[in-house]
Amino acid sequence: MPSDLVIVYHRQPYEEVEENGKTVLRENKSPNGIVPTLKSFFGKVDHGAWVAWKLADDSNEPGWDRQIEVDDSFGSYSVSRLPLTQRQVHEFYHVTSKEAFWPILHSFKDRYNYDPVDWPNFREVNWRFAEAAAAEAADGALVWVHDYNLWLVPGYLRQMRPDVKIAFFHHTPFPAPDMFNVLPWRKEIIESLMACDSVGFHIPRYATNFAAVVQSLMDVEVTDRANVPDDLIAEGTALTERRVPTILNGPFGDVNLSVAPVGVDVEYIQARAREEATQQRVKALRTDLGDRKLILSVGRTDYTKGGIEQLESFERVLEERPELRGQVQLMHVSVSANRDMAAYGEIQSAIEEAAGRINGRFGSLDWQPITLVSRAIPFKDLIAYYQAASVAWITPLADGMNLVAKEFIASRVDGDGALVLSEFAGAAVELGAAVATNPFSARSMDVAIGQALDMSETERRDRMKAMQTAVRRYDLSSWGKSIDALLHPPRKDAA
Repeated sequence: MPSDLVIVYHRQPYEEVEENGKTVLRENKSPNGIVPTLKSFFGKVDHGAWVAWKLADDSNEPGWDRQIEVDDSFGSYSVSRLPLTQRQVHEFYHVTSKEAFWPILHSFKDRYNYDPVDWPNFREVNWRFAEAAAAEAADGALVWVHDYNLWLVPGYLRQMRPDVKIAFFHHTPFPAPDMFNVLPWRKEIIESLMACDSVGFHIPRYATNFAAVVQSLMDVEVTDRANVPDDLIAEGTALTERRVPTILNGPFGDVNLSVAPVGVDVEYIQARAREEATQQRVKALRTDLGDRKLILSVGRTDYTKGGIEQLESFERVLEERPELRGQVQLMHVSVSANRDMAAYGEIQSAIEEAAGRINGRFGSLDWQPITLVSRAIPFKDLIAYYQAASVAWITPLADGMNLVAKEFIASRVDGDGALVLSEFAGAAVELGAAVATNPFSARSMDVAIGQALDMSETERRDRMKAMQTAVRRYDLSSWGKSIDALLHPPRKDAA
């Protein structure tokens, strides 16, 4: 059945689990994941479809159905599953996307690795995604493509189906021309994205950078700009913009640039935070802490997350402020992003070495300054840690958004707690009441965590109230509204 909305995303819209020797599809339970939010849009159309990849030993004969019908709490929709071999996935995702694109998107030019990229494989995989989307889309349908590993899909899809509307959303930062143009495939990528009707970003800075990149590679004009709303301006922070381009005149017509910060499900988080079991867990954690203040840091093991810089700052603070020894405890959660990649293994080893050194220098029989956690914490437990913490310390060197900061704010049903946030996280432009820090500056990092630890309760509560207002304004449900106009455009004959 042709679909009015086709979502193209590398992940399948469910979890596959083995039960009694059979593969069972289970709904994705992540409360703030993009997948449930995207699936909610199927309720706005007569029929929807999802295109994703699935691992296969043989891409021609995968041994499973390429297309299935799913009926879950979001309704009935089709899932088109592209069979990719382990080699194709490795080249497409782990090498091209993670070793070439990821460091450039986050402005880590020294981490960029061009040599092993198999560009023909990347083209082939993107072509197959485009083919599947073209086959699913009804006349005039909206095809919504997600993230940088599918950069070439819009261009291929426009060739196959000039009738469809194409939207693209970037879930990462988008860099300025002097960084993006390091990529040797830059023009091919940009020409593909300019085949879209709409290209979306988290914050105005990324849209501004994109427009600059396009103009560096193509004869394109910005035909409209808009003032950035006050609630996306955090005075003095690194990513703040005052004006943002909103329309580019592309070769296939106008391309709208939209800005929509992804958020969290505030109601869900607060409901979990208020549960009796959660409150009992919070009480137990606080009892264990006694008079000590818990500093909580949560992120992936990735060179973009600034884990090493944060631990070094904590070491300096303990050295310079001996009165904090025994009075604070850092819980540093650093979950492995990809164990198969050497870069992430190096970061994990460096984090473990730094934590061991600090514990060895300052620890005693009854106090260890750092608790290092290298596994994912169940979300219900994480909400309890958020509430037990005096400070959330979120200091990535670069981050498209950062939902951990927003989860921490949403979970604080007590209205207390301090947030130290890197000004290079996209969320910083929304959260002007956070204690902003520059993770590239040792002094800025040290002063910020000290300020948060010393902050009065009145100031903490005032800042938290402002941050909770911001998190509610751009919650998870508001994020997708930027696509509504494409999904249901106004009638041309409307008065």
